Amino acid sequence: MEPNQKIRKMAKVVNHVKMEDEDALDVLFWLQQSPSERIHEVTRLRMNYYTGLNGFYPTKIEKVVTSRKL
Repeated sequence: MEPNQKIRKMAKVVNHVKMEDEDALDVLFWLQQSPSERIHEVTRLRMNYYTGLNGFYPTKIEKVVTSRKL
């Protein structure tokens, strides 16, 4: 080992997963949450997105509803 080289204290770990499996787990997770928790999270994500994009949260957002079969 060279004098300037640091000793790694954590092992690197990589898990390969199929995207389809992750999508199914995401859907299962959100189905287990209450409707109010889902709406709260969507609202939080919207606030983060619009605040980062425009620097402020808009006073009006167009209402768009998309439904899909699970």
